[in-house]
Amino acid sequence: MLVYPSGVDVSSTALRFLAARLKERRRTLGTRWRRLSAGRQALLALAHLRNGQPYAQLAAGFGIGATTVYRYITEAVELLAALAPTLAEAVRAASMKAYLILDGTLLPIDRIAANRPFFSGKHKKHGMNVQVIADPRGRLLWASPALAGAVHDVRAAREHGIIDALAQAGITCWADKGYRGAGGTVRHPFRGRWEKLSTGQQAVNRSQAKIRALVEQAIATLKSWRLLRKLRCSTTRITNIVQAVLTLQLASSD
Repeated sequence: MLVYPSGVDVSSTALRFLAARLKERRRTLGTRWRRLSAGRQALLALAHLRNGQPYAQLAAGFGIGATTVYRYITEAVELLAALAPTLAEAVRAASMKAYLILDGTLLPIDRIAANRPFFSGKHKKHGMNVQVIADPRGRLLWASPALAGAVHDVRAAREHGIIDALAQAGITCWADKGYRGAGGTVRHPFRGRWEKLSTGQQAVNRSQAKIRALVEQAIATLKSWRLLRKLRCSTTRITNIVQAVLTLQLASSD
């Protein structure tokens, strides 16, 4: 196998943040020696999450075995996932915002044997449904645990308790037509054919569309971590990966 230098377009803040957390963990566990330092382990995990590089390539690049790569990355991901903000924490932090924006996105996965629950009729592909909350500037605030792709957005929002949490906090939330019937403080476009809507309703829908478009920035931020563009791991690990990415992104933006 040929080995070549490669770059990871992640801020040094994220690297320092993860390296510090890994050092703390090693001190807690009383670890004396490992093949990679905490800083190199952090870089390994970032390379996997950001670039989506497979274990074999990372093993060659870092001079360790593929099994060790898997173990190091899993440890880092689980550590980061445990630090991700809960929905309650995210809503509390956003309590002074004028409003929030909610949308769902599909994270593509390899087709698996039990494919039906993971097939999204909306996107016509297999994947996992993740709910994303953004602030009025389109900045990522929170990402939900992953559900099977066949789950509709409004059902996912209910299962995660998003609608109730926003209602209790009294925060207005803008969402698309996929959240019709959500209730609470969720606001969605008027229903019906465009030509059958009144002039006022059309104006409201246009205004809402401009607001909701900003959530695409948050989704793009999430998917800038290229591993999430095509997940080839077990579906049981995807929630931890999403939460790990959320933690890193928030740490980088502080």
